[in-house]
Amino acid sequence: MKASNRRWKEILDGHLPDQLAAEIDQFETEIELRRQGKIDEKVFAETRLRRGAYGQRYDNGQRHDGTESKTLAFPEVESKGPNTVWDAPGMLRIKIPYGGMTPEQLELMAEIAEEYSDGIAHITTRQDFQLHFIHIDDTPTIMRRLAAVGITTREACGNSVRNVCGCPFAGVCPDEAFDVTPYADAYTQFMLGHPDAQNFGRKFKPSFSGCQQHACGLAAMHDMGMVAELRDVDGKQVRGFRVVVGGGLGAVPRQAKLFDEFMLPEELLPTTQAIAKVFGRHGEKKVRSRARMKFLIDKWGIEKFKEEVLAERQKLKEDPRWTEYLQDIDQYEEKPSRPPSELPPVNGDVRYANWVKTNIRDQRQEGYVTAAVALPLGDLTGDQLRSLADIIREFTNGSIRTTVEQNFVIRWVSKSDVPALHAALDAVGLSEPGASNILDLVACPGTDTCKLGISSSRGLAAELRMRLTAKSYELDEAIQNLHIKISGCFNSCGQHHVADIGFYGVSRTVNGFKVPHFQVVLGGQWEENAGSYGLPVVAIPSKRIPDALERITEFYMRQREAEEPFAKFVKRVGKVKIRAVLDDLTQNLPKPETNPDFYADWADPRQYSLGDIGKGECAGEVVTQYEFQMTSAERMVFNSQVKLEDHDVQAAGDSAYQAMITAAKALVQIQYDDVTGDPDEVVEEFKDRYFDTNVFLDPFAGPKFANYFFAAHQSAGREFSDDSAHVLIEEAQLFIEAVHTCYNKIRTEGIETTGVSK
Repeated sequence: MKASNRRWKEILDGHLPDQLAAEIDQFETEIELRRQGKIDEKVFAETRLRRGAYGQRYDNGQRHDGTESKTLAFPEVESKGPNTVWDAPGMLRIKIPYGGMTPEQLELMAEIAEEYSDGIAHITTRQDFQLHFIHIDDTPTIMRRLAAVGITTREACGNSVRNVCGCPFAGVCPDEAFDVTPYADAYTQFMLGHPDAQNFGRKFKPSFSGCQQHACGLAAMHDMGMVAELRDVDGKQVRGFRVVVGGGLGAVPRQAKLFDEFMLPEELLPTTQAIAKVFGRHGEKKVRSRARMKFLIDKWGIEKFKEEVLAERQKLKEDPRWTEYLQDIDQYEEKPSRPPSELPPVNGDVRYANWVKTNIRDQRQEGYVTAAVALPLGDLTGDQLRSLADIIREFTNGSIRTTVEQNFVIRWVSKSDVPALHAALDAVGLSEPGASNILDLVACPGTDTCKLGISSSRGLAAELRMRLTAKSYELDEAIQNLHIKISGCFNSCGQHHVADIGFYGVSRTVNGFKVPHFQVVLGGQWEENAGSYGLPVVAIPSKRIPDALERITEFYMRQREAEEPFAKFVKRVGKVKIRAVLDDLTQNLPKPETNPDFYADWADPRQYSLGDIGKGECAGEVVTQYEFQMTSAERMVFNSQVKLEDHDVQAAGDSAYQAMITAAKALVQIQYDDVTGDPDEVVEEFKDRYFDTNVFLDPFAGPKFANYFFAAHQSAGREFSDDSAHVLIEEAQLFIEAVHTCYNKIRTEGIETTGVSK
């Protein structure tokens, strides 16, 4: 143990709960045992993930100490003996239940970011904090220091109950049924480390919303979402929750299904415990890509799932914690530090007026407002965190929360203090306008630090934000109110599925070179707790995405009906017309020698060079044949979306399946050009030549996308519902992306397929 870590242990151990101190000690011991090769990496990986310690990539940037790093972070470093040193740092995720923080916690986060990271703290789309460039040896000390101010990293990652999301306006929103904060807090404490929640095949994400109409809690995209409701029972208003289960984004998203229209608070925790037991017992364990709760509900149906849960609920031994927290819940309320007042006039300051318009929101308590602190890309410095702590002490009782849009919300601001609050935020670079509108782009880490990143989501977000900011005063209000969300890959960490306009990273080969692209996703709905999910329309080169966004918004302004929201516009106009506006952006791409910048990603320090030319090029005729087949596959999967829009769900599902067959045939023909279009033959040849030989193993998803293909073939001819057709379209698009990835690998790495020759 380093001397500094030992010093912190001596200082803090007496101030931590005994159980928590013992758990951190145990983790520190496991780190040492893993270093000595006495713990298997697979076991240690889940151990550290449940402590919030993630791996991190460094193949395109600099470490925080200024030295170049091209290694992966600590989970991938193999133990080669007792003296192995893990030099490559990683990422630490820190749970912030329902986003609630204190000034003291903000100040400690600033210290840790500066002492152990690169000085930058990042807020995630689940209201957590993430610190990058953290060395594994320092994590126990960081955990002790966080625990001393009431913060934990426990179960921030891994196959566990993740951070409990909650509306940042809970308790102050004019539209809420009631304040969900104490319920979210009780849920957090009850499920943290609960023995019935330790046997999951994958993660479990819960959320609390105070109303149905807004997006603050995003209930529909969670494994378990609770939406507050009030009902009259015998002349008395009774609190309860509309509970939905089985939601999730990821590669193939699912809308949560209704579990209970009105669950009484005293049943919330025991029902959650029963759900955890059913999910732990019956959820998938072997095939990781099918291990979320949404797949168990797909398999059983919601009625059987509910029956199993209610039966399990009856078997549970009574636990006083189920209802203890309810005894004083009516007395729970935050208090202001200053009396209510009126908002002073703006007096002609355009910048301040814009900030008030976009970032200030009335509370249900007369005389008070909330103020959003918009954080570009969710980042802020240690100094800004300290300043924010001082600001909320000055203007509130320390009331601040993180949001799912990677921002802060300062609560209980007396209206007369708004000008002074703006000045204080402005002095430390925290007065950006545009909270929750088109300027407030959300992006996952992408290729900056994530091992799964395909394209630079943060780089693109920064570029789009710069361009939009330059003309923000010219934008129509309908455009200003759009939500843009960007993911570096298909996994939707940037929540691209529920944006008005979403983008996710993919790769294509152009003129013999890999070129970063983004799929354009349309049809999502941010409001109504993530009311609907979008679908990909077309993949466009990364450097042309700003042009694509401009065309989409201009087309919307030309064609929209009066006051028509974007989601309804997309549904009415249809994706065929919108794609026609974008199609030429995929054509006439420049040669590398005339425009090398086109072949680099946004904000990526790597420049194009002749050394990037792939080895083992295929013959021109084969490339043409492959590209012809893939064009057909892309056309088919897009046509399936059109059929879905026309409510021809059977044709939509069949077309998506045919797209997968066509894409698989494109790969098979590289080696065996006599293959027919017979689906059985295509599947057999694909499995023999690419799947069984591990050539098709996607670096980001392993065999998952091939299994989508095999499952679709096994159920060929089935009847489709709207939901099942939607899912198959998503799976077909992902399989096509995986075919592109496999083809790129074959070309650039000189890989030979080894299937049986015909």
